[in-house]
Order: sequence, then structure tokens, then C-alpha cells
Amino acid sequence: MALLGIAALSFVFPAAASAQCGGDTHLPPTTDLADGPAPLAVGDSVMLGAIGPIRRAGFEIDAAGCRLWTQGIELLGERAREDSLPDLVVIGLGTNWTVTNDDIHAALRVIGPERVLGLVTPREVGGDSSSDQVVIRQAAERWPDRVEVIDWAAASDGKDDWVYDDGVHLRPPGARALAELMRETALSPDETPERDEPSNAVTALFGRGAELGSGGSGSALPAALAALLAAAIVSLLLPLRR
Repeated sequence: MALLGIAALSFVFPAAASAQCGGDTHLPPTTDLADGPAPLAVGDSVMLGAIGPIRRAGFEIDAAGCRLWTQGIELLGERAREDSLPDLVVIGLGTNWTVTNDDIHAALRVIGPERVLGLVTPREVGGDSSSDQVVIRQAAERWPDRVEVIDWAAASDGKDDWVYDDGVHLRPPGARALAELMRETALSPDETPERDEPSNAVTALFGRGAELGSGGSGSALPAALAALLAAAIVSLLLPLRR
């Protein structure tokens, strides 16, 4: 949204806009994050300023100056038709236009339900907040299992030495910080909470049926009653362990 004038130029004179915006780059990662295909980062001129750090963070990068969201979706569509999309796709767009719920929904449809979409919140000129950032954060609430927010706008807030005077494009410290934030997202473990296992004492007394919600046949007690009794016994046993 920050550079609407150049974005408008890209509609009318694509070649001139490409030269003005700095061209495009598609490069593989220089570090392996894990087994399997590297995550893909699709971005605009902001990512062009962080090519090296993002590749070292383990990402394949495809960045183009003045790239619009619709152009990013076209790229993902081509990759989907080639069956070459990885499990994690990161989009860092929005600098040159707005981001809407429909845009994000379109990206989710293109990459398919088996993949995760990482969304970088774009900074605005001068570092101001924007509707794009709100829409991206809300998308993670709407699709919690499919969207991960890479909240660059929040992480870089107040870090004037990370960006140039426009408040958007990255100085070397900002490039490294963005790449690290992306890497943390790619490496983040599954946040699905695991059910606690019952203590050995509780299982011995009540059988596997003492597990809350269990279908075990070791006890005829209803699960709710078993849970209450288990809690009472644990509370009695804890002082003895001190």
C-alpha cells in the first residue's frame, strides 16, 4: 500500500516498472532447514533487500520489485500446476497495494489445504500501522490451522536502524532480523496441546478408565467421577513427595 504510484505504473508499463523497481530474483536456499523441499518465500522489493539472509535461513526465494498480490498468486498458481509447492509458503507482499481477506483466501485456495501459508505483515511508509496488518492478523484467527503470521511490522516497530528512511526497505540488520523471524516460523513446533498422561498411582488404582475422556475398560467408573477421584488422590499424595 505504501508505493501505490509505482504499483499503478506496473499496470500500464510493466517493463518500465520492472526497471524502476529493481527487477526480480529467483534463487534456491543456501542452507537446508529440514528434509524435503525448502519453504518458499514470495515477496516484493522488501525481500529483494534480504535475499542473502533469507536464503541462508533455508528458504527458496522469489522476489520482484513492485510485485502485487495478484501477481504473487499467479506465481503460486504456476507452481501448483507444476506440483512444486512446498509445505510452507511465505508471502511478503502488500507494500505496493492493499491486502484483503479475499486475497488471502485466494492464496489458501491455490496452495491447497495440505500446506501452511505464512504471511508477513508489511510496514508502511514511515513505519505507520495499516489495515493490511490487521487483515493478516485476523486471517490467522480465522484460519488458525492454515495461516501463520510473521509479524514483521510488530517485530520491527521502533527499530529505525533496521530500515532506510522510507521506513519500509531493509538495511542489513533488518534483513537479518526478517530472515530470522521467517526461520523461526518455519521451525516452530506443532502447537497442538498434548493431553497429560495420568500418574502411575492413579492408573494403578483406577485402570486406564481413569484417563479423562478415555474409552478404557479398566474401570466402570464414569470418566467425570474418575477424574474427580484422581484429582483428590493426587492432592493427598503430593505432600508425601516433599
